[in-house]
Amino acid sequence: MTRPESAGYEYDVVISGAGLAGSAAAILLARRGVRVALMERRSDPEAYKVLCTHSLTANAYPVLEELGLVPALEEAGAVRNEARYYTRWGWIDPRGAATGPELPYGYNVRRSTLDPLIRSLAARTPGVELLLGHQVTGLVGKAGRTIGVRASTPLGEREIRARLVVGADGKDSAVAKFADVPAQQHENGRFGYFAHYRNLPLPGGISQTWFLEPDMAYAFANDDGVTVLAVLPDKKRLPAFREDLEGSFLEFVRALPEGPAVDSAERITKITGTLDYPLHSRRPTAPGIALIGDAALTSDPLWGVGCGWALQSARWLVEAVAPAATGRGDLDASLAVYALRHRRELRGHQYLAVDFAKSRPFNPIERLVFSAAARDASLARHMHLFASRLIGPLRFLNPVVLARSSAVNLKHRGAAAKPRPTSATGASKPSNLP
Repeated sequence: MTRPESAGYEYDVVISGAGLAGSAAAILLARRGVRVALMERRSDPEAYKVLCTHSLTANAYPVLEELGLVPALEEAGAVRNEARYYTRWGWIDPRGAATGPELPYGYNVRRSTLDPLIRSLAARTPGVELLLGHQVTGLVGKAGRTIGVRASTPLGEREIRARLVVGADGKDSAVAKFADVPAQQHENGRFGYFAHYRNLPLPGGISQTWFLEPDMAYAFANDDGVTVLAVLPDKKRLPAFREDLEGSFLEFVRALPEGPAVDSAERITKITGTLDYPLHSRRPTAPGIALIGDAALTSDPLWGVGCGWALQSARWLVEAVAPAATGRGDLDASLAVYALRHRRELRGHQYLAVDFAKSRPFNPIERLVFSAAARDASLARHMHLFASRLIGPLRFLNPVVLARSSAVNLKHRGAAAKPRPTSATGASKPSNLP
């Protein structure tokens, strides 16, 4: 069994980054008796991430529940995130089924609300020491493994030793950089701009996503009556788009099929964007190191999965390493368990996201399933489970689903081929089919 010496550690675990992943991991570790140093490079406890979809997919709900954050989110006005999806075949609306259990949900909530909320909970958790204004400047190593970090602090340089160093410091992770953990990177064929609006009603208050092939857009209702509106066009449109950013943004939204009435709403933030947001993944462990959240895997922001995966990966790490982090087990073996689960749970999702990020139209299988989901309530619910990351790609595209999709589309084509009833004048009556 490989286990570092117990003497000389100030903490069991030191975490770099007090965002969603880092704060969640600190809370859950400390509740299991682990001594945690939670470092945050920013000095403001109210600091928050700006570039985000501001959405927690339903896969994150069990983690939110374990953290005890659900009542606080409800009180803060977080919106349960039902959604519908526009396609060229019409709307995919998972709520359309007359029967069936309640759809699983997560929450749409602005990071300006969420980040301080979870960070404050971490700071109040016995066993967690929140170290604001602490930025990793290097790693401390011994016998081929990491045993701590060097950090710049408000009082100067400091060395913090721990059995495990956790990088929860985003896609440009300093921990991953100093540990020489390579990243596999994939180009994103879309750019994105978003803004926050007040008094921008959405039909039924439900979030909406537009698949315009290859362009994308979404509108997510958030807390305090604010709606996040985002456009993600093909990069080929970028030069013309940037010539008049505000005009291009508004023109794009106005052209959305059944889009929100953006001209009658109040924009309360500037239009913010990212011109190049590649997808990347890293091996989530190294000797004495674990990576969680975007430090381990950054996906395409159009899917809104980053926050949910940040919370899930934090929980997976805690479940794998908590005993070993206190010296009561094999840390290397525990890290291997975490790495295996991370890969098993997320690799398939990332593979599909990487392929769709090429900014292409739907492929034949996607056309089959999406068109059928616009015509069949049970398939729409099935798509909701996948979009919520409650099922993986293999279940989403399993043979039964493909067969049902084919049957739905064949039935639709058969109905469309029937002669339309005529009026008394002999003119065909319009069809109500999508």
